[in-house]
Amino acid sequence: MATATKAEKKAAVDAAAWVFNVVTSVGVIIVNKALMATYGFSFATTLTGLHFATTTFMTAVLKILGYLQPSHLPLSELLKFVFFANFSIVGMNVSLMLNSVGFYQIAKLSMIPVSCLFEIVFDKIRYSRDTKLSILVVLIGVSVCTVTDVSVNSRGFIAASIAVWSTALQQYYVHYLQRKYSLSSFNLLGHTAPAQAGTLLLVGPFLDYWLTNNRIDKFEFNFGATMFILLSCTIAVGTNLSQFICIGRFTAVSFQVLGHMKTILVLVMGFFFFGRDDLNLHVILGMAIAVFGMIWYGNASSKPGGKERWSHALPTNKAEPR
Repeated sequence: MATATKAEKKAAVDAAAWVFNVVTSVGVIIVNKALMATYGFSFATTLTGLHFATTTFMTAVLKILGYLQPSHLPLSELLKFVFFANFSIVGMNVSLMLNSVGFYQIAKLSMIPVSCLFEIVFDKIRYSRDTKLSILVVLIGVSVCTVTDVSVNSRGFIAASIAVWSTALQQYYVHYLQRKYSLSSFNLLGHTAPAQAGTLLLVGPFLDYWLTNNRIDKFEFNFGATMFILLSCTIAVGTNLSQFICIGRFTAVSFQVLGHMKTILVLVMGFFFFGRDDLNLHVILGMAIAVFGMIWYGNASSKPGGKERWSHALPTNKAEPR
């Protein structure tokens, strides 16, 4: 009975973490779309820096109030993480500028097999046939509902490749660092958010000017735009935290596969809030295939042998937290 209660409690916490991530991720995307469409705020990299600055402020307050216990993360590990994470953000923005939307979506989808490769190589994970097929179904479904025109050039391909590999490495590293150094999601954010905020706020304005030919110091920060920026930063705190929680509790592959539910919700929300007319039968079919694949993946990967480590690969400095 105690085992069943413990399993039920874990399932409830897992579900809450996923819902938290989906709600905050979709929310920040919708707010950012409104900010850019309504007020012309096109400074995506700088905005991400502001997101991490707000997250830094939140973790600092929690430390002062005593809710965060002191923890240690070696400088070398922090620098590697920030390198991967910032290249992920910059690479995605540059890829979107240089490539068609279709190829950009294909690049995002390719993060799943790359994340699988990292788990196979570094964590010695084996996937069952059903788990592999369910991932394939998700990829097909999301491709059907998001990939339209596909064109690519050499610079765009390089940018997309950097974005894919750095994003997969960053997400793998979130799981790796939490396990190896017994860090909670809040603790890891407390270490990484200040470094990301500082580097992105330093580089962001110049990168955004290169991408958009607009200078942030010339932007008119009226009341409406400022309120949307503050709202975006507030929701992004939850997005950053929930990402670390989900990857820490699961893996980068599960986060990527099930995370495509956010892609589907963004398409639906875009139809209702922005009046987009591209929610046709073709797109709805792709959504249905993707959702079926996600349900299949959740079931297949949770079964014995669905996804398991065949040799111990990662030492820990302390006992793993529950």
